[in-house]
Amino acid sequence: MDIAELQAYGYFALTATLVVVLYGYIYHLYSKKKDADGHDYEDYSNMALKDDITDTPVSAVSDDKEK
Repeated sequence: MDIAELQAYGYFALTATLVVVLYGYIYHLYSKKKDADGHDYEDYSNMALKDDITDTPVSAVSDDKEK
């Protein structure tokens, strides 16, 4: 086994590992949509698309002050 064959195996192993890590990260992002506080930040992605003055806000804010 020469150095070129060893590099090829190492390259394949590294590529396969990075693919598994990438798919694991994507699965983590879509399975845990809410954070610890319960906010779903995927709702905020529509702010750039729905920015007209007549559109409803992403999170409603009441005018009542909490005591």
